[in-house]
Formats: sequence, C-alpha cells, structure tokens
Amino acid sequence: MNKVFTLNVIERKLFLFIGDIMIVILYLYLLTNRTLKGTFDHEKHSLTIYITGIILFSIIAYVIDIYNLERASKPITIFRLALIVGVLYSFSIFFITVLLINTTVSRPYLVTFLALMPFSLTAWRLMCSNFFISQPFLKNTIFIYEDSFEIDREENINNIEGEKNSNGFKVKLSLCTNHETFANNPERLTNLLPKIDTVIIRIINYQDIPVEVENFLTRAMYFGKEAFTFTSFYESTYEALPLNLLGNNFYEVLHLKNKRAHYIQKLFTKLIDLTLCVIVGIVLVLVIPLVLIFNFFLNKGPLFYVQKRIGKKGKEFNIYKFRSMVIDAEKSGARMATNNDARITPFGKVLRAFRIDELPQIISVINGDMSFIGPRPERKIFVDQLDKINPFYSVRHVIKPGITGWAQVKYKYGENLEDSIRKLEYDLYYIKNRSVTLDIRILFKTVTTILFSRGV
Repeated sequence: MNKVFTLNVIERKLFLFIGDIMIVILYLYLLTNRTLKGTFDHEKHSLTIYITGIILFSIIAYVIDIYNLERASKPITIFRLALIVGVLYSFSIFFITVLLINTTVSRPYLVTFLALMPFSLTAWRLMCSNFFISQPFLKNTIFIYEDSFEIDREENINNIEGEKNSNGFKVKLSLCTNHETFANNPERLTNLLPKIDTVIIRIINYQDIPVEVENFLTRAMYFGKEAFTFTSFYESTYEALPLNLLGNNFYEVLHLKNKRAHYIQKLFTKLIDLTLCVIVGIVLVLVIPLVLIFNFFLNKGPLFYVQKRIGKKGKEFNIYKFRSMVIDAEKSGARMATNNDARITPFGKVLRAFRIDELPQIISVINGDMSFIGPRPERKIFVDQLDKINPFYSVRHVIKPGITGWAQVKYKYGENLEDSIRKLEYDLYYIKNRSVTLDIRILFKTVTTILFSRGV
C-alpha cells in the first residue's frame, strides 16, 4: 500500500503555511479578545484585524522566503527566519491596530506578540522538519539509470533526496538498466513495489530502453506508483532545466512558445518597467548627491561605470552602474567579480551590499536595452567563452536582459564560468515558463535577495 502521509514539496509548503496561519489566528484572537473586547464595534474591528493580519503575514512570510524548504533545513536558520517574520509581523499588527483601527494595544500583549510569536513559529517548524524527514513522510524511491551515468549516481541520488531529504524522497534502491535483476529475477522487484512509492529513471534515449526495464515500469504503474524521468523531476523540483542531462533533447524540453500572442505578459512587463523606472528613478536622484560626496572621500575617481554587455538578439549595449571597484580593476585582463573581490573598494562594498550600485541600470531600461526582469546581461568576452562550454548559452538572448531575474533570486553569487552555466539552468527555465505569476515571484524574491545580500 502507498503511504498515507507522503507529501511533495508543494504539499509540504502548504502544510507549513496552514500551521502558520493557525498560529497567527490564535495570537490575533488573544490580541482582539483582550484589547478590543467591550469597545465600540468590536466584531467589525476584530474581523478587519483578522483579514488584514492573515494577508499581511502571508506577504511578509513570502518576502522573507520562509517557505524555502532547502534553506530552512537547519534549526538556526529556522529560528532566524521565524524571528524576523515574527518581529516584523508583531510591529505591523501594532501599527495597524493603532493607526488603522485607532485603538490602543496594551504593552503586555505587544510584548507577548514579540516574545512568543517567533518561538511558536520556530517550534512548529522544527516539529515539521522532524516529521518531514521521518519515514512515514518520505516517498520510498527506486532510481534506475544507464551504466554511462554510474559516475553521477551519488550526485543524482543527492539531487533526488535534497538536503536532509528536503525534497521528500528516500532512494531505497538504485539499479543500472543492465542489472541482472531486471532479466533474471523480475519477481524480486515486483515484490518490492508495495513498499515503493516512486520510480525515477535516467537514460539517454528512452526509445532504447531495455524491454525488461519497460516491463518493470509498466508493472509499477499498474500498482499505482509514480514514474517519471529524472529530467522532469529536476525541472519540477528545482525549477531549472538540467543542461547536462538534456543532450539532443534540449529543444524538445525547452519548448519555446510564440510569445507574440501573450499580450497580458507584454502589458505586465511594460507596466512593471514603467512603474519601477519612476520609483527607482526618484531613489536614484536622491542617492546621487550622497554617493558623489562619499565617492569623493572614499572612492576617488569616476562616479559611474559604463560597460558593454550583450543583450537581446546578441546586440551590444551600454550598461551603467555606480563604480564600486578601483579605477584600474582590469589592468591584468577581464575577469568576473567574486564575493570578496580585492578590487572592490570599502565604499564599493557598501554600495554592493545594498544594491545601490545597480540603480543607474534604469538608464538602460529607459533606453529599451533592458527590462527589470530577465536574464542578467554578460560581457562579450565571457559570452564567447560560455558559448564554447555550452552551445545553448546564447538562447538567453531571445528576450531582453534584466536587472533582476530567476537565476539571481534562486542561485548564489556567481563568481566563475561554472556558476554562470549553473545560472543558465534557471534562465532557460524562466524563458520556457515566463509568465505574470513567475515575474511576481521574482519581484518578491528580489526583496529577499536584497535583505539577505544573496545572489548578484
């Protein structure tokens, strides 16, 4: 029989969210029952606080990225995220009740919110993290692969299970397609099926799959088991296209669509670009005098840094930033910036930490060379190198580059060509699945990236 409690990643996030909302409702009840009880229009004000409180918590929790199961797998990380969400939410509720509802929140209950909310969220999440890695919550999996992938077997298993089984899978058995068990003892595998939930298979050409393996997959589906390819698993779980797995199937998997008919997507992109150009433009005008003053004392040299980048259809354009490196940063040749690059000036580190150096890029957006959301543009010298490493790299240039993008909010700081290829998996996933919903997710996650100084 299949397990009753097995949960995929989305179901785990939903499970956590429901528990979070129950905790929120409990604290809102205590707050409204003690603070508003006996006041004028108590029920109306309480309902307003409930609705506003739940919506506000959902937004804060999403922006802080508290439902990233891969990140929140360690107790200290769980507590840190819960503490940030709890404190922000508590103060937000305080201001809502005082300013919006125009009522007084007693200090004891505010202290209760501040003290207990983070600990309640932490306790709930620690309990869930222990549940999720326990056997009843994990999907027992058989991983089948070709002998040419033997060298990648351990890495593939780690990808399937995730850090501390955060993906919800436990590989109980891994077999090569030419393993004697398929041909000589198929009954043994059939007897295992009642204890198995999922079968994941990785082979180069699925039309050449051995008939014994195909028969086993058919029997697995007869038993009602999940059966899918490693590529489809990787894409749905990590929201990226696994370039090293695709080979000749790349364009079939990428499945580029004609975007001309997607007027809603185009309209949303234009609206985002226009709105953020106005907002960021105002911030830029206010920031320039301050950067100019500090630049004079701490970072002497030109205020702006202009560089050629590759944009849509492979055309070069100028990108503008506040200079954060020494003037002769590339006297020994072009190289990518690293996280602790010695060429970055002390003031430049401050600019980069708060993404202030990125603000002048709106000039490229206004010129029509960039959008706010899209793959990050790269220099021609690196594009040429990356094209040699992976022939699909230039597919990024089918759309406008962006100031922020899916790779920037999903992957760490890119320091070398290998990181750029890894980011390409996320860029191509974005190109394939580009939508208003995905753009909104990127905007929210960009806030998290800036708050926690992740990505580039």
